[in-house]
Amino acid sequence: MNKLQATALILLGASFMSFVGLLIRLVDSADGFQIMAFRSLSLAGMVGIVACLRRRISPLRFLTSFGPTDLAMGMALSIAFSTYVFAMLNTSVASALFILSITPLCAAIMAWLWIGERLTKVTLMAMVLAVVGVGVMVQGGIDLGRTEGNLYAFVSALTFALMLVLARRSKKPDVLGGTFLGGVFCMAFGVIFSLSSGSDLAVSSYDLWLILFMGGFTIGIGIAFVTWGTSYLPAAEVSLLVLLESVLGPIWVWIFVNEAMTWPEMLGGTIVLAAITAQAVAGRCNEKLTPA
Repeated sequence: MNKLQATALILLGASFMSFVGLLIRLVDSADGFQIMAFRSLSLAGMVGIVACLRRRISPLRFLTSFGPTDLAMGMALSIAFSTYVFAMLNTSVASALFILSITPLCAAIMAWLWIGERLTKVTLMAMVLAVVGVGVMVQGGIDLGRTEGNLYAFVSALTFALMLVLARRSKKPDVLGGTFLGGVFCMAFGVIFSLSSGSDLAVSSYDLWLILFMGGFTIGIGIAFVTWGTSYLPAAEVSLLVLLESVLGPIWVWIFVNEAMTWPEMLGGTIVLAAITAQAVAGRCNEKLTPA
C-alpha cells in the first residue's frame, strides 16, 4: 500500500465513524446499555473479520492469538466505548466529538510520563490550548445541563489515549486484537448492566438493525480502515486525518436532526481543533527532519 492509498483509507474510516452521533440520535427507544450490547456485538464481529483478512489467518488462530497487551487494550477500549455511548446520550454530538479529539494530546502526555517519549514544547502548548477549548465547552455545558455527558466524553478520551500508549509500548503492527476484545468486553458490560438494572435486551427491530449497522459498519469498518492505514503513515499525519470525524459529525446531526452547535461549542471546538492541528503539523515536520 502506498501513502496515497493509506491516506484515502484513513479518511474513509474517519468518514464512516463521523456518522455514529447521527445514528445514536436516530435510535428510538433503546437505552445506553442496550446500545452498548448490540453495537459491540457487530463491532467485534466486523473487526474480527477484517483482522483475519488482513493477517491472512483463520478465525480460530485469531482467537488464540491474544496476549496480555491485547487484554489490557481491550479493557481500556471497553471503557472508552461505553463512556462514548453515554457521552453522546448526555451531551451534544459536537461537544462529545470535540472533547474526544484531544485523545492524541492525552496520549502524548501519558507516553511521556510512562514510557519516556520526548514531549515537545509544541505539544505542551497545544495541550494548554486544548484545555482552554475544552473548558469553554464544559462551561457552556454546565449552563445547559450537559456536565455529565462532557465528563463521559473526557473519560472516553483518556481511555482511548491509554489504549494508544499501550499499543505504542507493545510495538504491535496493528491493534485489531485489542479492538476486538474491547468490543467483546463492552458487549459483556452492556448485557450485565442491562439485566442488573431491571431492563432487558428486548428492543424494537428498527433499533436493533440501526444499532447493529452502527457497530458493524460506521465503527467496525471505520476503526478497521483507520488501523489499516495507520501502519503506512507517520502518527502525526494520522492524528490530523482522523480530525475529519470531529468536523463531519456535528454537520450530519445539524443537517438531519437539526442539532445546531452552541456558541461555546463552536468557540471551544475551534480552539481544540486548532491545537490538535498545530500538534499534528509540528509532529509531521519533526518526522521529516528525522533521518530514516
